[in-house]
Amino acid sequence: MVLEELSALAAAAAIRRGELRAETYAEALLERCRRAAHLNAFIALDGDAVLESARAADQARTAGRPLGPLHGVPLVLKDNIDTAQMATTAGTPALKSHRPRQNAPVAERLFAAGALLLGKANMHELAFGITSNNAAFGPVRNPYDPTRIAGGSSGGTGAAIAARLAPAGLGTDTGGSVRIPAALTGIAGLRPTAGRWPQAGIVPISHTRDTPGPMARSLADCALLDRIVTGEADDPAPRSLKGLRLGVPRGYFWADLDGELAVLLEAALDRLRAAGALLIEGDIPDVEALDAAAGFPIALHEARTDLDAYLRGHDSSLDFAALAQAAASPDVRGILGSQLGAGRMPDDAYHAAMTRHRPALQAAYRDYFRSRDVSAVVFPTTPLPAVPLGQDETVSLNGRDAPIFVTFIRNTGPGSLAGIPGLTLPAGLTASGLPVGIEFDAPAGHDRDLLAIGLAAEAILPPIPAPKLAADATEAAAIRS
Repeated sequence: MVLEELSALAAAAAIRRGELRAETYAEALLERCRRAAHLNAFIALDGDAVLESARAADQARTAGRPLGPLHGVPLVLKDNIDTAQMATTAGTPALKSHRPRQNAPVAERLFAAGALLLGKANMHELAFGITSNNAAFGPVRNPYDPTRIAGGSSGGTGAAIAARLAPAGLGTDTGGSVRIPAALTGIAGLRPTAGRWPQAGIVPISHTRDTPGPMARSLADCALLDRIVTGEADDPAPRSLKGLRLGVPRGYFWADLDGELAVLLEAALDRLRAAGALLIEGDIPDVEALDAAAGFPIALHEARTDLDAYLRGHDSSLDFAALAQAAASPDVRGILGSQLGAGRMPDDAYHAAMTRHRPALQAAYRDYFRSRDVSAVVFPTTPLPAVPLGQDETVSLNGRDAPIFVTFIRNTGPGSLAGIPGLTLPAGLTASGLPVGIEFDAPAGHDRDLLAIGLAAEAILPPIPAPKLAADATEAAAIRS
């Protein structure tokens, strides 16, 4: 049994049966963490505390106490999710000493199910970006090529899970921050329907757009975490792909893709078609214009009020302006600073976004699913694979420079804004060994149907091999430099 390869489901079952000690499992993961320290996946990792919790889990099993579905399984949480056990920094200097008094509800429900806190994951500062190149805590590195980004803003969670440092964990997603790093690191990630998972106890950007979500190497683990957090009675079963109608919106979501990624995604469609799925081509009307009209006005306007409300709720002396002025990452400092003066997002632009443009986008999605009679829409999670670290402003796509942030969130942003559920699955590796992802989005509230589709799709998509970690400390140091 290769312990670090175990899924959360398998590890929990082995611990419950007494075939695996939680302490032994934790030791194996911590050793893997030491070997992968060059990836910089964690902001906080306390090995002694993890082992103490694991020993307590073993004692509880030996004593015959009731065991939860995640008993003794260490998970990684993005460091914008409140935990009483460790500080919640949100990857920003001003919050380095921020110690919440209680766990966020999503964390508390996992801990109540027996999960252990392995560590708090590194992230793009304050979740305002997609590279996780964090100037305060250092960049997260992609396990498949440590010279490249792991995606963001939940990059540390993605890197930790892909590198087999933990079987599963939580990220947060405002415009793609669960799905983008999941796609770039070769794992699964779910963005639930907006409001399905509680937002409380999470350093926010936008109450309209934010949601936590699970990330794991298998969609079954994502479904398990979803069941625990939402209180569903059981996990969904895979849905037959035969006759399943899936929308393929070529005009926007499939346009202007990296050439190698496009080939891999077309191959994924071929696999779905061969399994009996019916691929229904047709576009979602006005999706690009509506996303542009509402996306940033909502996120930027709500960031000011939502961050202030979070800080007040923790009796902090800080406010939005203090966070903006102390931000270490140039891109984050720039975008937050833009909201401090006369150039900040106007109230009327926010009002129009909330009352006209976002409702119109939601109606466009509803009409699309209904008129085309499709259960989900399928598209590339990102338009290109992971790019080199340091490309913080622009990226080369098909021979031209493009803004990196809007390029990477192009496909994940509209569904986030509409509040519908989306999941990403690994779709293959490029010739240079970089993972790419395929996304399925479903109507609002159809999360379990989406998981059932994803479980079936996962079974026919190519498996992604584990990344090769640096052989020794010398090689790791060379990578960091």
